[in-house]
Amino acid sequence: MMVKKAVSAIILSFIFFNVSIGQTDTTSERISDFVSYPFINFYADTLITEYDSSLLTHFFNKWDKIVKTKEGNLNIIHIGGSHVQAGTFPHTIRQQILLKNPDLIGERGLIFPYSAAPKSNNPIDYRVRSIGSFSIVRNVFTPHEVPLGLTGVAVITEDTLAELRIIFTDSLLKFETEELILMGYSDSSYIVPTIWIDSLEYFPTKIDTIKKRFYYESLHFTDSFTVRFNCSQGERFITNGFYLKNSKPGITYHSIGVNGAALPSFLRCENFEQDLDLIYPDLVIMGIGVNDASGPNFDPEEFKNNYLVLIEKFQKVNPECAFIFVTNNDTYKRVRRKRKVYWTNNINGKKVQQVMYELASITQGAVFDQYHIMGGAKSMYQWMQKGLAQRDRVHFTRKGYQLMGMLFHDALMESKIRLDNYNTNKDNSEL
Repeated sequence: MMVKKAVSAIILSFIFFNVSIGQTDTTSERISDFVSYPFINFYADTLITEYDSSLLTHFFNKWDKIVKTKEGNLNIIHIGGSHVQAGTFPHTIRQQILLKNPDLIGERGLIFPYSAAPKSNNPIDYRVRSIGSFSIVRNVFTPHEVPLGLTGVAVITEDTLAELRIIFTDSLLKFETEELILMGYSDSSYIVPTIWIDSLEYFPTKIDTIKKRFYYESLHFTDSFTVRFNCSQGERFITNGFYLKNSKPGITYHSIGVNGAALPSFLRCENFEQDLDLIYPDLVIMGIGVNDASGPNFDPEEFKNNYLVLIEKFQKVNPECAFIFVTNNDTYKRVRRKRKVYWTNNINGKKVQQVMYELASITQGAVFDQYHIMGGAKSMYQWMQKGLAQRDRVHFTRKGYQLMGMLFHDALMESKIRLDNYNTNKDNSEL
């Protein structure tokens, strides 16, 4: 049975926790700035778990071991649609975890150059500058022009002068990179991309033609790198992403988002499981659902079954992987009637919420009930009035995403303390 631990004086703890971080607070607002908003249910800001959630407990135990021994790595994957691709929500969580635990700053991990292609937005913590022409393939469309993998997206170039420069823009959170893996391939074995760090050119030390990867070692950078694709005339190179690695112990927070993606979008990515072997996932934050529930024919049972198929892909790589399910935020839909356009509340949000609780029970996972925190049905309009949500009544503003990211982080930490205390008391009672 799912149970929720009441958090006494939770708003006061938010105020203390956020004021105490001082100069490492990376947002212009803190949770304490929003406590006067009566429509936000701050008491719902907790991970709703089962007390015997052994997988989540295993994740937190591994976290504690890294803190104590300064050895090992912890991989968190946050997967979703446009809420994740934009980057503010996941990067706020990443900042909150790592800036408050600087000894745990690990690798930057998986990234994708979204804005190399026209009309595609990039996550907020890095910019992409491109030379030459690129096109993009996303998992929301079928059939795919090229096979897709874990990122759910690819950029393609045939330009002989094509290059990409990735520039990291977070001045407070710096990641060292010693090894880079380019996930991609060409139509010709003669095309070999090179990495440039300042004026130094690096050739791959290994090329895996089966898994379609180029490995570059002995790199040292924190701020930027450039990829030159060296395409031959009339041939193309397909890029599925980059993995930035180092040898440091710590926590790596990977975010995978594709605008418009639903569960079937990721399920039809041919190389999804193959790419997962790069990331041994310890925790997956499941944020897919807004696009699944946007249509009139939403089927909760089909939605649940699709999630179970995706969950199995992660469990094949790590059977002890823990899961946190993020419910849909409240949304509205535009409806046209008699040549007039109306906004109507999307009632499927409540159905998604119920499925997320069922999935958490099946997987011994947890729920971050974003829907309940917002205030439930029709709360999106109030968030929009206060500048926390956009006028499309689906997406948050940057300030709204930052708030939700801070709330998620605090719920994660509160859950860690709660499960630690429960398991300690359980062990003592068995003595």
